Amino acid sequence: MNSEFKKRLQKLEDNHQAIITRKNNPIAISNGIIQRYENAILTDEHTPLFWRYDLNPETNPMLLERIGINGTFNAGAIKFDGKYVMVVRVEGNDRKSFFAVAESSNGIDNFKFWDFPIILPENEDPDVNVYDMRLTEHEDGWIYGIFCTERKDPNAPVGDMSSAVADAGIVRTKDLRKWERLSDLKSKSQQRNVVLHPEFHDGKYALYTRPQDGFINAGSGGGIGWALIDDITKAEVKDEKIVNLREYHTIKELKNGEGPAPIKTDKGWLHLAHGVRGCAAGLRYVLYLYMTDLKDPSKQIAEPAGFFMAPRDEERIGDVSNVLFSNGWILDEDGTVFIYYASSDTRMHVATSTIDRLVDYCLNTPADGLRSATSVETLKRQIERNLELMTVKN
Repeated sequence: MNSEFKKRLQKLEDNHQAIITRKNNPIAISNGIIQRYENAILTDEHTPLFWRYDLNPETNPMLLERIGINGTFNAGAIKFDGKYVMVVRVEGNDRKSFFAVAESSNGIDNFKFWDFPIILPENEDPDVNVYDMRLTEHEDGWIYGIFCTERKDPNAPVGDMSSAVADAGIVRTKDLRKWERLSDLKSKSQQRNVVLHPEFHDGKYALYTRPQDGFINAGSGGGIGWALIDDITKAEVKDEKIVNLREYHTIKELKNGEGPAPIKTDKGWLHLAHGVRGCAAGLRYVLYLYMTDLKDPSKQIAEPAGFFMAPRDEERIGDVSNVLFSNGWILDEDGTVFIYYASSDTRMHVATSTIDRLVDYCLNTPADGLRSATSVETLKRQIERNLELMTVKN
């Protein structure tokens, strides 16, 4: 091993160690609903050096990067064996995504990737690209992962290299290491955002869907759907009911999609979703919350107006800018909720809250009146109540 190789390797190792062990402090200012943190918890630089570099001085004497990593984002999450675990979408410089597991002891920092990415079984129609896995610990005893499998549109015109078909791939595991591939979800429409409900409903598996006419545009798809499935190993959507609607001139007028599996509370099912609208800068992705009935999860009972979280500061910059996306959260035993979200298709972050705060936010924050006049009226009522309180206090 030559001295230059050794020096460069030492610098790379020191830098990597500093990144993966960096303490993540809470940001001082908070809106009372969530707590953001200073640093991204996973970036391309968190990936192991032995993924990116050939560490053999004979075959890579200048220690050049051989396999580039473009981003680490859109991670499913689960508490497993006492660890906070994410199944991360890792995208290489070649634009191919794959899944890899990263874990932390506290859920806030010191995330470290497992040595090998997930070896994802393929079915008879090989995936071209896979991404955005939602994890559900189901009452049947399995951990399910539902992800987007993308393939080239076989009906695309000659020379069209961008038209794609999206389906929901389904896998299950008991240990996050060995994964069983089930049949892809059958549906009349394209399905890019599908989430498994954690409990049986009427003796059947239940899915949150997002029917789309095409790969990008929702078209006639009305919003987040609900479908009951007879056999999860050969899942097929036969009927869908829209649970959470798209609406004109809102944060979700273009499309919306379920994030992670909902959390069960004593007030109802708590849902985290993303909404998309068009603007002069392109598509803007934000996160929002809503709740559904405890006994009938297909019945919405609350939805605060507007976004719950939106990209801010450096979160707005990345491979696909102006995007927040979440498909993973963890409810801890003490009621703390860890919200794992990606910014701009580039990096992973965490925000924390409590189940009580999130339910309070959902049930007691005004709903969207869908017109400027109703928004002003809602604001006016709060101002009047507050001024009256201030007058009494003084």
